[in-house]
Amino acid sequence: MNKIRLTTAQALIKFLNNQYVEFDGKEEKFVKGIFTIFGHGNVVGLGQALEQDPGDLIVHQGRNEQGMAHAAIAFAKQSHRRQIYACTSSVGPGAANMVTAAGVATANNIPVLLLPGDTFATRQPDPVLQQVEQPHDLTVSTNDGFKAVSKYWDRISRPEQLMTAMINSMRVLTSGADTGAVTIALPQDVQAEAYDYPEYFFKKRVHRIERRMAAIESINDALRLIKGKKRPIIICGGGVRYSEASQSLRTFAEKFNIPFGETQAGKSAVESNHPLNLGGIGVTGNLAANLIAKDADLVIGVGTRFTDFTTCSKRLFSNPAVEFLTINISPYHGYKLDAVKVVADAKVALDTIGTELQREDYKSAYTHEIEDAKDAWTKELNRLSSIEYVGEGFKPEIAGHIDEVLPEFYRDTDSCLTQTRVLAELNKLLDEESIIVGASGSLPGDLQRMWCPRKPNTYHMEYGYSCMGYEISGALGVKLAEPHREVYAMVGDGSYLMLHSELITSIQERKKINVILFDNMAFGCINNLQMSKGMGSFGTEFRFRNQKTGRLDGGLIPIDYAKSASGYGVKTYSVRTMEELRKAVEDSKKQNVSTLIDIKVMPKTMTDGYGSWWHVGVPEVSDSDKVEKAYREMKDNLSKARQY
Repeated sequence: MNKIRLTTAQALIKFLNNQYVEFDGKEEKFVKGIFTIFGHGNVVGLGQALEQDPGDLIVHQGRNEQGMAHAAIAFAKQSHRRQIYACTSSVGPGAANMVTAAGVATANNIPVLLLPGDTFATRQPDPVLQQVEQPHDLTVSTNDGFKAVSKYWDRISRPEQLMTAMINSMRVLTSGADTGAVTIALPQDVQAEAYDYPEYFFKKRVHRIERRMAAIESINDALRLIKGKKRPIIICGGGVRYSEASQSLRTFAEKFNIPFGETQAGKSAVESNHPLNLGGIGVTGNLAANLIAKDADLVIGVGTRFTDFTTCSKRLFSNPAVEFLTINISPYHGYKLDAVKVVADAKVALDTIGTELQREDYKSAYTHEIEDAKDAWTKELNRLSSIEYVGEGFKPEIAGHIDEVLPEFYRDTDSCLTQTRVLAELNKLLDEESIIVGASGSLPGDLQRMWCPRKPNTYHMEYGYSCMGYEISGALGVKLAEPHREVYAMVGDGSYLMLHSELITSIQERKKINVILFDNMAFGCINNLQMSKGMGSFGTEFRFRNQKTGRLDGGLIPIDYAKSASGYGVKTYSVRTMEELRKAVEDSKKQNVSTLIDIKVMPKTMTDGYGSWWHVGVPEVSDSDKVEKAYREMKDNLSKARQY
């Protein structure tokens, strides 16, 4: 047996360079590169290995551990999970910063390999710098925090353990059914220890991503269920995109006249103008999808996790005769809602069921209902697209304390732009090949309802974890995956303030991204939520502390985000009118460097409602009549929701 003497870190890099995936006969390298932020826990271990011989791995310098991991996640998501980046950090706060990103990856079923440094396996220098000591368990370090948010976790306390750990890592990272964050904790002394690794550990490995076939019994169950239903609806989830099953879903829907709604992850699998595409469904869904969903007698979930936002906390599907069919490669997700389940690849299952169903000459019973629902939504969409602030008496969808905050905002910003009108204009201005990226705040709701992708795979939303701060880092990851397309991060001011450091990395790498920043001087989405449940505006608007009341209810805090970003070398624009918006977007397309468009948008001018309901905990007792009313409404909706 031939052996190669390498340090643990050197062996890890050599192994990663020899991992490939094969999907539908196409083979490509699986690990594109590695994002790094070096510290004492990884710089002379993994850092030395990368300096000595990175192989084909592209090494990027991150600015924030969470941010660089978000970029890696977005890259894998946009690549349909066929290629990944790894991320390495030092021990302690560097590692802890990546825990949030691990949650993002695992919640969304997106593969990412995290390689945090760790304290000494020997324990002899303990306690080292940045070490958290736990007197009850000396094996615990910061990296144990990854266990709750990783699909696979391991700690390499001896060099030879690397072999089984990495084989298992590849098992999870290339799994369609059970992927997410993989965390391999690397004690800094073990990173530098040498071992005689067998040569075969470094052979080329091709991990075949196979299309799981559906069991014939499951197909028959699905056929029996569908044939007995007249008003089915399909929910198009992220699994449709990862399976590359868009054409199969389109064909299936057309053959049997079945409309489909989209989850955030499934949006843009099929273009928005398809006659059977109802658009976003659920809490952030639109009028058309939610109208059809309420009367549906069968819900066919394809590659969806059936989150509370998709089902309106299990309140949306209110037909007493409704039943559920799940098509999912994951048995766990397939079992949800007590559904008839087909555990299989989405494309394979749709094609197989479609072939058999066609023999039965099946058609849904819809006549004019789909077209009527879409027409109603088109009228509403046109209304949203033309809303303008007209001063006193202006009442958008979400009122709240609108009469107080809007005049104040207008006085401080000299802007009268509404969020829905800006989005409608952007949908016209951005090229159809462009990709938009989002994650949190009010924008995901407005985008799922209003954004109309004209090309497949141009809508990239992280909504499994809805992580503030993902947007700009995610845009960088998407740009790495799609270098020839314009990429736009749709971000609120609250999320921008939370994390935008990878803007610097985009400049360093000469990977142009575009940040479209909606500044409404608040955590606007949560402000709407609290006020809709009977509270006042408390702790969610960006206000100075009032010296008289001692509360954060003073004037709004004005921030010039364009001026801030320009200091990084970003080309920036300040927008307060529609004409300024049009000029900024067109000029940004001519730039070679990353851009930021700072748009001042009126608070509370986003979309809302459309028959949806979201279950949040409302106080059972309160001294506020409004809160008590909200509690009664919650109990009423809860009594009508399905329970499993």
